[in-house]
Amino acid sequence: MSTDDIWAHKDTAGGDLAAQDVAGYEVEAADGSIGKIDKRSAHPTRRYIIVDTGFWIFGKKRIIPAGVITRIDHDDHKVHVSMTKDEIKDAPDYNEPETPREDHYDDYSSYYGRFGQTRHRFG
Repeated sequence: MSTDDIWAHKDTAGGDLAAQDVAGYEVEAADGSIGKIDKRSAHPTRRYIIVDTGFWIFGKKRIIPAGVITRIDHDDHKVHVSMTKDEIKDAPDYNEPETPREDHYDDYSSYYGRFGQTRHRFG
């Protein structure tokens, strides 16, 4: 996946973050839970969730672009991502309440672009 489309879902069948209320959903990395969704983006072209990692990485939050989401399970209130816990831990920090500047998006795109998936499942 290129860094340009890391912010978009490939399959929008019921899984577009713009149309889903996923606040409070658990986020599952490839190797376990990383926290809960604090909120989702309202940006018109950059879809992402903001994850509150709690005490796992000292109360830090992470932006997770839609392009690394592999599945949204509305029945279990979980969002699955293609990354490991360590990969998420090593991601750039998100400092609330700051809205990311354009150069921040470039940093996130560079980091997350290598983890994007081309196939998504929503259910």
